[in-house]
Amino acid sequence: MVIVEVSLLSGFVLAPGSRILLERRTIVKKIEVKASVVYIYLEKLNDESQTFILQLEQVIPMKNLKPATIKVYDYYQPGGLQIPSYSGVRS
Repeated sequence: MVIVEVSLLSGFVLAPGSRILLERRTIVKKIEVKASVVYIYLEKLNDESQTFILQLEQVIPMKNLKPATIKVYDYYQPGGLQIPSYSGVRS
């Protein structure tokens, strides 16, 4: 099992519709939201590219947002692979 750990930007929460869309993907086994982190549990990964889109809602206006991080790691060996930080994308 693989975990994608997404730290949310300060002042943001995961939009309810985003969770539903993620859960519909066959590769996604489970989703947990704890405080300001979203954990996406995947059955497994292979050499195919995967794209996950999380819609966030801003609940507290913040200035000078700092980038957040994403970690991908094996559930049984949580040493982790750190992926560079991300910033909010406006739509």
